[in-house]
Amino acid sequence: MAFDFSAVSAPFRMQPGLRRVPPGATQLSVNEIGSRALREKLSVLSRWPEQALLCLPGFDARPALQALVRHATAEQPQALVWDGAHRFDAPLLGWSLLDDHARGRGPPEIGACLRHLPAEWRLPALLSLAFAEDFAIIDARSGRIPWLAVCLPSHWAPEDKVGRHFAEVHAPVADNQLLLTAADHLARLVTGAAHWERFVWTVTPHDGLQAHPRRCARPPWPAAADAATLAALACFRTERQTFIPVASHGQAIFTIRVEVSPLTQAIRSAERARQLHAALASMSDAVLAYRGLVDARDRLLAWLQQQADRHVA
Repeated sequence: MAFDFSAVSAPFRMQPGLRRVPPGATQLSVNEIGSRALREKLSVLSRWPEQALLCLPGFDARPALQALVRHATAEQPQALVWDGAHRFDAPLLGWSLLDDHARGRGPPEIGACLRHLPAEWRLPALLSLAFAEDFAIIDARSGRIPWLAVCLPSHWAPEDKVGRHFAEVHAPVADNQLLLTAADHLARLVTGAAHWERFVWTVTPHDGLQAHPRRCARPPWPAAADAATLAALACFRTERQTFIPVASHGQAIFTIRVEVSPLTQAIRSAERARQLHAALASMSDAVLAYRGLVDARDRLLAWLQQQADRHVA
């Protein structure tokens, strides 16, 4: 998992939680043929591209895209090669773009997806398929998010967020005062020279990476399930979010790596069980409601306490 479990802390607070990316740490994760992220992203881009690839009219995403390409080719050269001009190769996928034309002998469904998209979206789509992360651009001068390539949202709709101010994007989040107060400062911070990261998490019965609210209704927690049965159905959904600065243009590329694993696998030790128990127990009613945990919290706490008491290895 790319997720740092130390981010599960108590008392739980909705806060920025930014820290510098550690020296030598990567910000992009390579997709390989057959990977879950690639399968789900390809499905979204083939069936609902208008809900994933979005740009505010008149916004020029090229400087940020070039910065993302330069970062990707330096960090993960096995996944992306650029000739410095008009050719982009994704060797692990078996597909390339030359002057926005898709070429290759990799899985034909990838080529069909790229060719079906408008020319200006083929490079963002290739980057989305080559890497597990989703991408957005933050513009510090306006405080807005004018561009997104997000296939795997966590119960939010990218088409509702494009062009909106950073504070507006987080307005529906429960107990969001710390996030809203820091919004302008955060936008300036992440578009500076440094690279930053943060981690978010939740427990959910939804087991897919993509969780667009208009395609994937949040499933209810079974009312009759006991603590052990509920835990067996639960998933630990995490995001590692990082920021690749485009300081010359007052922008940053916001990367989002979503991972979902069975809760019973994510909680591998008594320490983790105690950490998650403390965090979940300290959530406010508003946060529990926002995250759909009201009906499950007490049973999850009971199961976590059992794992802590058993000293799970």
